[in-house]
Amino acid sequence: MFGTFFNVTMIILGSLIGSLTKKYIKPAYHTVLMQAIGLSAMVIGIHAVIKPFDQSTLPVLFIISLAIGGIVGTAINIQDRFDHTVQKFTNSDLSTGLATAILLYCFGSLSILGPIKAASQHDYTFLLTNGGLDFITSIVLSATFGLGIMWAAVVLFCWQGGLYLLALLFQSALSTTLLNELTIIGGILILASGLSVLKIKKINTLNLLPALLVPPIVLGIMHFI
Repeated sequence: MFGTFFNVTMIILGSLIGSLTKKYIKPAYHTVLMQAIGLSAMVIGIHAVIKPFDQSTLPVLFIISLAIGGIVGTAINIQDRFDHTVQKFTNSDLSTGLATAILLYCFGSLSILGPIKAASQHDYTFLLTNGGLDFITSIVLSATFGLGIMWAAVVLFCWQGGLYLLALLFQSALSTTLLNELTIIGGILILASGLSVLKIKKINTLNLLPALLVPPIVLGIMHFI
């Protein structure tokens, strides 16, 4: 778990630095930072999808996952519940920034593969690299949306900690196929978040999060058939 603790620490430090410098940044620069975040999210999302998609043995699974996940997420109304909770404590812009931060921190390939490599091979390279990237990202995000971005570190800890424990207990359950499908869906969610930040198209990205549950279920059923 050393790599995950490092990753979380980098997000907290970056959020503190960004929030302290926020008041010195003119509104025009905030607009530029928003555009930079949106464009970066789109590029990261596209990059996350390309290689895993080429290696996927089930190229239609992500479509099924997004469709089912979107229906479930909309029925549960994840996005509105999240926005409502955030708005109780701060301005509405933070919900967009926090959702983007969670997707960027948790669903990139480094954040998915990092804890698994740490658990199975004691290799922390991915997590240390991811921590450095998240440090820079959190500075920009918190300079734009405020200190509330720090809450994404809690989600990251639960996400990477869960993957780490799963890799320790059930290494065989984390097949290459499953990791590919999760990375593809994660990349698409990051891309969708970028579109929302840039205000190109408002997408309730969090309503699509249940899509991440579909590949494990489908692949688990296929394993026992």
